[in-house]
Amino acid sequence: MVLAVVMRRVLVLGGTAWLGGEIAREALRDGAEVVCLARGESGTAPTGVRFVQADRNVPGAYDQVDDDWDEVIELAYAPAVVGSALDALADRARHWTLVSTVSVYDRNDEPGSDESAELVTPKDLTEYADAKVAAEGATAARLADRLLVVRPGLIMGPGDPSDRFGYWPARLRRGGRVLAPTTAGRFVQAIDVADLAAWIVKAGREGITGTMNAVGEPHPFDTFLAQAGLVAGFGGTFVTVDDEWLLEHDVGYWAGPRSLPLWLPASDAAFAQRSNAAFVASGGLIRPLHASIARILEDEVDRGLARSRRAGLTSTEEADLLDAAR
Repeated sequence: MVLAVVMRRVLVLGGTAWLGGEIAREALRDGAEVVCLARGESGTAPTGVRFVQADRNVPGAYDQVDDDWDEVIELAYAPAVVGSALDALADRARHWTLVSTVSVYDRNDEPGSDESAELVTPKDLTEYADAKVAAEGATAARLADRLLVVRPGLIMGPGDPSDRFGYWPARLRRGGRVLAPTTAGRFVQAIDVADLAAWIVKAGREGITGTMNAVGEPHPFDTFLAQAGLVAGFGGTFVTVDDEWLLEHDVGYWAGPRSLPLWLPASDAAFAQRSNAAFVASGGLIRPLHASIARILEDEVDRGLARSRRAGLTSTEEADLLDAAR
């Protein structure tokens, strides 16, 4: 007698952008039948994944996936699409994963705080943190004990569309004099996109529920720069200036144009020091920092060290600032 093999069925609401695509590929490698539902404006679904093109703001968006699912993975946070997915699919899913964010926490001055920390009060659902809190609440109300809420912090890895983490390995590879913030009391805490995706797929397969900070280990900022420098073969020098000087010269925190990525106000330093104890206890794996930096640097070299970036200083901006810092 031949027994039919029943494949686990995974629906990714998204799957054509960076993290969603990594999750879809990992679920496929894990042996699941994978379907991605998205508008497709961020790219195409990974090879081997069935792609359903749909605008989730339009009635009937879920008609082609109106079926039973072992796992539904939701990456969105806009109230309309989160609500429409719950209405259409909550009763058809054995397990549901909502990808949220550590930005939901109200305070960033409590090093080591865990998932019990106070959340922001959602007042303006056009704001990212407020909308994520509202999405968590709405999803928990419908899924109860079938729900895993994942709260990642900074995600790093090849192909990162934000260009935040990769700024430093790429910049150090170019060498020379490098403008840097004062590092005392600052930390970098990031999780490799491949590690995050692997754990999300594993958690869905094993039926893990609850709420967890999916974050890496916190590294002092100077340790991060030292490791990035070693991987990049950096032989230049750092020109370190304080926060006041940087702000006076219109250099921004964290991300975006004309910024020093990953640099945070001293008052928000604990944003990069969240507890990952629950994540690790549930089987989450965190590869060594230098290994992620090496992956990212290879990607940065492939994409071009001199390319236009969404985060960081341009060569001209940095040169002008270095002249001003003499």
